[in-house]
Amino acid sequence: SVVSSDAISLVSNFLQEILAPQITIHGVLIDVFGLGVLLLGESGIGKSECALDLITHGHRLIADDSVLIKRIGEKLIGNSPELIHEHLEIRGLGIINIRDLFGVSAVGNQKNIDLCVELKKWNEVEEIDRLGLETEEEEIFGLKVTKYVLPVSSGRNISTLVETAIRLHLLKINGYDAAQKLIEKHTKILHAKINN
Repeated sequence: SVVSSDAISLVSNFLQEILAPQITIHGVLIDVFGLGVLLLGESGIGKSECALDLITHGHRLIADDSVLIKRIGEKLIGNSPELIHEHLEIRGLGIINIRDLFGVSAVGNQKNIDLCVELKKWNEVEEIDRLGLETEEEEIFGLKVTKYVLPVSSGRNISTLVETAIRLHLLKINGYDAAQKLIEKHTKILHAKINN
């Protein structure tokens, strides 16, 4: 038998999830280094191909093309519609089953959305922050999620750039910012030259 406080907690959590507001977003959700990363961008930009490349590097697919997102408290939980769960559409190859090709560890059921990466055509990116000091945000259900915008052009390895953006994000949330460190170093050198 379940203790009454445990039963109340279970029922409360169940109801919160069942009654949570839900939307569907066109994108790809992938688990990279334990973070739920929502890949955004117009159709045909290369989101699914990027996800496939990340899967070959050991990361996990949560959803391709349609991502179901629920807001539960202050969290955004993403998963895949049941029909297309574990599948990825790759132009030229068609629909592929990731579990069949890469094994059970290459797919997941749901994930908190921790980061957004938007892929945009190079000529559609108005201004590129070359230092990486500015952080953009994507608003979903009134919650703001950190977002990187990556310009896409032929010859750029998008999956490597996405993986690097995620590594940078992990460093930043742990208190290290390479761009800020470079500016501090530059300022120190300028002060030393001025004082000599």
